Amino acid sequence: MSQIKVLIVDDSAVIRQSLTEILGHDPSIKVIGTAADPYIAAKRIAEEVPDVITLDVEMPRMDGLTFLKKLMSQHPIPVVVISSLTAKGTESAILAMEYGAVQVLRKPSLTADLRSESAQIIIDVVKGAAKARLRRRSPGQEVHKVSGKTDKPYRESMAQTTDKVIAVGASTGGTEAILKFLKAMPGDCNGIVVVQHMPEMFTRSFADRLNTICDISVKEAVHGDSVIRGRALIAPGNKHMLLKRSGARYYVELNDEPPVNRHRPSVDVLFHSVAKYAGKNSIGIIMTGMGGDGAAGLLEMKNAGAETIAQNEQSCVVFGMPKEAIKLDAANKVLPLDHIANYVTRIKSSER
Repeated sequence: MSQIKVLIVDDSAVIRQSLTEILGHDPSIKVIGTAADPYIAAKRIAEEVPDVITLDVEMPRMDGLTFLKKLMSQHPIPVVVISSLTAKGTESAILAMEYGAVQVLRKPSLTADLRSESAQIIIDVVKGAAKARLRRRSPGQEVHKVSGKTDKPYRESMAQTTDKVIAVGASTGGTEAILKFLKAMPGDCNGIVVVQHMPEMFTRSFADRLNTICDISVKEAVHGDSVIRGRALIAPGNKHMLLKRSGARYYVELNDEPPVNRHRPSVDVLFHSVAKYAGKNSIGIIMTGMGGDGAAGLLEMKNAGAETIAQNEQSCVVFGMPKEAIKLDAANKVLPLDHIANYVTRIKSSER
C-alpha cells in the first residue's frame, strides 16, 4: 500500500517542523513538503499533488479560507485545518469546514510527545482525510447564509416522557453533515444531543455558527442542560456528554473520564447513556466519520427499542463509523444524508 502524501501549510516554522515529526512517525504517511503560505503551497502542489493538506487559516499574503475556496473549485484535495485557539482562529476554522475542509484540529503542543494521544489523533485524522470523498465547488458558491437571529423561542416546560430524544454522532466530514441535518429540522422537533469529534473551543464556535443558520436553537452543552424541544446540544470538546433523566426531564451530564475509542467526547459514551435512560423513546443517528466510535452504542440503543439510522456510503465523506454500525446490524435504516431529517420528523412520538 502506497504512503499517504501530505503537504503542510503553516506560517510558523516551528509548527511545520512539529507536524512533520508527528506525521513522519507513522510509516504509512510521507510528508512531501511544507509551505509557509498558500502561494508557496500552490507551487508545491504543481510539482507533486498531495493526498492530504494540513492548513492553517491565519496566514500572511493569503489567508487559509481564500486558499481553500480556490483549491476546492479548481483541484479538490482533502484538507485538515489545524488552527490556534484564538477566537478568530476557531471561527475561521469552522467556516473552513463549510468551504470543504474535512476536519478541524487544534495546533499541537510544541512539547508534544510523538506517541501522545494528541499526536495520534492528528495521524488518525490525516489517514481518515485521505479516504474522503470530495466534490468540486464552484468559485462563487456561497456558504450557508446566516439568519442574523440568535434568540429563538423554544419550549421551556418539562419534556414529556412521550417525547423522543434524538442522539447524533459524527466525526470526519461530520460538521457539514450535522449542519445539513439540523438545518432541515423543524423548530418544534424533539430535543437533540450531538457528539462531533472536535477539540475544545472549536465546538463552541461550531454551535454558535449552527445557531445562526438553523431554525432550531443550537448551543454548546453545559452540565445540567435540559434536553428540550426545538434545541440541539453540542458536546463540548474534551468532555464526554451523557444523557440522564430525572422523572420526565431529560438532561445532560458532562465529565472528564478517559477517552473512549481515542475520543473525548465519544459517540459510544453518549449512545450507551441514551440507551439506558431513554430506550425506546430515542432515535440514534450515526454519520460520516473514520473508525468505529458509536457502532456498539447504536446497537445498544437498537436493542433497547430505539429507532436507529446510519448514513449511507454514497453521502458520507468517510464511510467508517456508519459502516461499522451496519456490520453490527445496529441500524434499522440506512439512508442518504438528505433523507435523514425527513425520516426522523415522520417518526411520531407515540411509535414504538
